[in-house]
Amino acid sequence: MRVLGVDPGLTRCGVGVVEGVAGRPLTMRGVGVVRTPADAELGQRLVAIEQGIEQWLDEHRPEFVAVERVFSQHNVRTVMGTAQASAVAMLCAARRGIPVALHTPSEVKAAVTGNGRADKAQVGAMVTRLLRLDAPPKPADAADALALAICHIWRAPAQNRLQQAVAQNRLQQAAAQHASKVAAQQAPNHTPNHTPNRAQNHAPKGRTA
Repeated sequence: MRVLGVDPGLTRCGVGVVEGVAGRPLTMRGVGVVRTPADAELGQRLVAIEQGIEQWLDEHRPEFVAVERVFSQHNVRTVMGTAQASAVAMLCAARRGIPVALHTPSEVKAAVTGNGRADKAQVGAMVTRLLRLDAPPKPADAADALALAICHIWRAPAQNRLQQAVAQNRLQQAAAQHASKVAAQQAPNHTPNHTPNRAQNHAPKGRTA
């Protein structure tokens, strides 16, 4: 499985490609950052991010794209920019028919370090160890992108089993509903005819003397 991880951001959009399967050593195929100038017009920055991600997709041909799920309760302006970069990454993948998975920061941290509240230094150190690198990738956005890819490779088998189980359950429910509907349509009508007989002959009562 080859996964492109994307840590979205307008100024620095981290990208990293990891290949492997759960339970076996993983291999880094590439890591970097797509940068845009902070003083550029927003539309041009998004175009630059799109072009950068397209280049990574062309070069590495990933089977999946893992993007950080955007969530924040505080700095709305920063979140808006991150969400816009995230949408560009998802668009690039969807246009090529590549499945996209979203993972929250806590999910990624828990998968890579075992601690959903780990800091960036801890994430970088574990990424370095898991991919057998000489040093942590710089900047931190690049390390986060690799962590996203690792997280998806490790979580994908469980997610696939869950999705298959849900799909199978839906099929069984649909089959049961269809069978019940067919049985109801084919059932004979046993409703008895209770139409009263109005032609009953009642003999008149005789008079008593």
